[in-house]
Amino acid sequence: MKAKALAITGVLGYSGRYMAGEAREQGYRVLGLTNSRYRSNPGNIRLAPLSWDDPARLAASLQGCDVLLNTYWVRFNHRKFSHEQAVAHTKILFHAAREADVKRIVHVSITNPDPQSGLSYFRGKAQLEEELASLGVPFSILRPAVLFGEQEGEDILLNNMAWVLRHFPLVLVFGKGDYEVRPIHVRDLAQLAVREAGRNDTENLVIDAVGPDSLTFRGLFEELGHAIGASRPVIGTPYWAVPLVHAATTLLGFLHGDVMLTRDEIRGLTENRLASSAPALGTTSLRAWIREHGASLGLAYSSELARR
Repeated sequence: MKAKALAITGVLGYSGRYMAGEAREQGYRVLGLTNSRYRSNPGNIRLAPLSWDDPARLAASLQGCDVLLNTYWVRFNHRKFSHEQAVAHTKILFHAAREADVKRIVHVSITNPDPQSGLSYFRGKAQLEEELASLGVPFSILRPAVLFGEQEGEDILLNNMAWVLRHFPLVLVFGKGDYEVRPIHVRDLAQLAVREAGRNDTENLVIDAVGPDSLTFRGLFEELGHAIGASRPVIGTPYWAVPLVHAATTLLGFLHGDVMLTRDEIRGLTENRLASSAPALGTTSLRAWIREHGASLGLAYSSELARR
């Protein structure tokens, strides 16, 4: 029987690269959709451009693909990209997939999306879930909170938290730091995505893609500190002081030509939008992974903008 063909966005990036590797290991044919063709392509994956300004060309690229795995998104608003733009682009992609007779769409969303949210990240993700629900193509929506693993420098959030611990005598967190995160290992997410791509039914699914460990933001700093041998006092700040903490992270980002943490990301954390009480679908323990990789975490700053 002919192997199922998957189109994967972001195939030269973080999660998309692991999804491509997992799919190929399972015998799928992979097409990578990307606008980052300058990046290395170690798997020699067949590539096609994300032709936002030419939907017909995008649909033609998707011809013959059974499933679309979509990881495309942007982390924050920037002068060169925005969540609003990412929503518009993703809608073009979804409609191109329908035009190409793709049989299923597996879409990476976020925990706790909300169409009424004042945060454009979570509002935009909710808008795309609504778009999928009205599209008429069977779908699986995966809602991860935070990804971690696999190689040094890939995990920007955890790596840069460890970098802060290595370079400063104390850590300031917003409020009490008791809001939670529920990370999933990038390989676990890739396996889940490819599993959903292999469905032969027409059921629509919405799945919280979370791992076995739930930690508070304060607890995450404490776990990292123990693992890297740089335990620091973790001090909560009153919420009126959040702008001051944000100013400090903005300065650190500026010194690295990057955006370290946005005001909206702070709000998302403190609103517990990265928390989930769903059963664990990932099997890799974050605590165990931190202990195993502590020696290499935070040795150098990881830049989001450099990655893009």
